[in-house]
Amino acid sequence: MKPSRIPLVTTGVVLAFFYLPIAALVVRSFNSARYSPEWKGFTLKWYGRLFERDDILAALLNSLKVAFIASSASMLLGTCAAFALHRHRSRLQDTHRMMVNIPLVLPDILMGMSLLLLFIAAGVSLSLATVTIAHITFCLSYVALVVLARLQDFDPNLVEAARDLGASRLQAFRKITLPILFPGILAGGLLAFTLSIDDYVVTFFVKGPGSDTLPTLVYSMIKKSKELPVINALSSLMLLSTFLLVFASQRLARPVNR
Repeated sequence: MKPSRIPLVTTGVVLAFFYLPIAALVVRSFNSARYSPEWKGFTLKWYGRLFERDDILAALLNSLKVAFIASSASMLLGTCAAFALHRHRSRLQDTHRMMVNIPLVLPDILMGMSLLLLFIAAGVSLSLATVTIAHITFCLSYVALVVLARLQDFDPNLVEAARDLGASRLQAFRKITLPILFPGILAGGLLAFTLSIDDYVVTFFVKGPGSDTLPTLVYSMIKKSKELPVINALSSLMLLSTFLLVFASQRLARPVNR
């Protein structure tokens, strides 16, 4: 029986739908024409102009600060949450699991508005600090799920064997548990870093004056700036960084027994 080509064609159409607009954006970042979509020749001048913009570099620095702090805090809090969910089974933990999962499905606009109202009610001025806190709230859920998946493959007999050989609880954790789980924790951290550095909606609600991150600056540039090729170059670099981080995250999150 001749195999059907429908799955192959469907896959090709779906991939083209997702990636052709991205490919067009990347190609146009190398086009010497400023306004016309017609190809006028290869150039790198838009990338050169990109690094001459102080506002873009300042926004990039803000994004990196927020992403680094948010991913580090999420790795710590998400790992603790994953351990609690894996070791203890009770109605309280069922509620805990539900609260960890809610940020994954909650619309970004709803999360941004609720955090904004919370900061206003608490009398907290909007700044880069409120952006960082907001990013931690949704990033730690992703880290918790990645570490929890890693814990499903973890063999507790290894810890018991270490304890039988005289290791203390802390030594067993430091020498056995942490090295085995560390790739999963790091993968969750990379995923959190990617989500944080790309976030626009939540950041838009909780950022203060002068605390633009790269996504919010790009959006304002699209509305006001006439240098669309510079935005194309910036978007291409963001896409490349995102693909590299997601690729590294997937490599680290592979099951232990593979």
